[in-house]
Amino acid sequence: MVKKLRKVGLLNLIFLLMLLASCEEAVSPIQIENKKPENERVTDLEDKLKIGFSMDTLEEERWPRDRDLFKEAVESLGAEVVIREAKGDDTLQIVQAETLISEGVDLLVIVPHNAEAVATIVNKAHSAGIKVISYDRLVKNSSVDLYLSFDNELVGELQAQAITKVVPKGKYVYIGGANTDNNAHLFKKGVFNVLQPFIDRGDIQIVYDQWTENWTPENARANMEAALEINNNEIDAVIAANDATAGGVIKALEAQGLAGEIPVAGQDADLAAAQRIVQGTQTMTIYKPIKTLAYEAARAAIKMAEGETVTSNRKINNGKLEIPSLLLAPIAVDKSNIDATIIADGFHQRDEVYGKTGK
Repeated sequence: MVKKLRKVGLLNLIFLLMLLASCEEAVSPIQIENKKPENERVTDLEDKLKIGFSMDTLEEERWPRDRDLFKEAVESLGAEVVIREAKGDDTLQIVQAETLISEGVDLLVIVPHNAEAVATIVNKAHSAGIKVISYDRLVKNSSVDLYLSFDNELVGELQAQAITKVVPKGKYVYIGGANTDNNAHLFKKGVFNVLQPFIDRGDIQIVYDQWTENWTPENARANMEAALEINNNEIDAVIAANDATAGGVIKALEAQGLAGEIPVAGQDADLAAAQRIVQGTQTMTIYKPIKTLAYEAARAAIKMAEGETVTSNRKINNGKLEIPSLLLAPIAVDKSNIDATIIADGFHQRDEVYGKTGK
């Protein structure tokens, strides 16, 4: 009897051990499956890099193009971009940039309205651990991390070279850009690099030289009207700091019946300027392939946001530091090469420039 009980007890023990083992095998796969989705959810919720783009204005023809191309480039690289436009208002640009910083952008790109005023933005971004790229216009007196633009001094040199070929001697007017914009100073420096030897020889006289507040065509027109009045319409050539100001200049010349009679240089390759070139009222412009600039800026922004180093090709002094800079080459455009440059690149369509006849 005792042996029977021992045998039953042993069998019960074996059965209990087998039952426990089968329970462990049933629980293990469920535990693994519960862990795997948690890992997947973390990956799915990872944030994209967010690039802030603080823009001075969208009023001039080129800037909506920069905005769209930069956005397209950033998104093609798998990041997102938040864009703010300050409408030419320094205070608003600072407030908007501070908001982008507080919202946690990973990098800030700035097109400054006032090269000096926005230095405070750079300081605040750095305090938050955010690097800053200066896009097309250099932020002065700051420790901005990278400057991307075209060689703006060369822009001015190309303008002056083109006009001095047409008018090697005579009375010149210079209509500058906004005094608050560092680029305007670079354009002017380049122009006078070329003009100075002519001036020193007495071949060229600068009979009027004025900045254009906020770059507006209306202010440029007022400047040109003053230049014409002071000089009794006796002017031989005009160099304007961009195509918008050149447009204002040409309006003033039209009112005096002088449009097409006096050579005028601009820059930016605006559509209106291209049309004026083929019509004969503007002599030349400078084409700056904006798509290249926007895409280089996007690539640099992503790399820097990820902690990588961006290779520069120049150092530009901004009044405080030698800023690592990536400068692209501009191209002089006149009637002889307009088809091979801005039209061939698709920057403007042929029928837009020449009209429906495509002449």
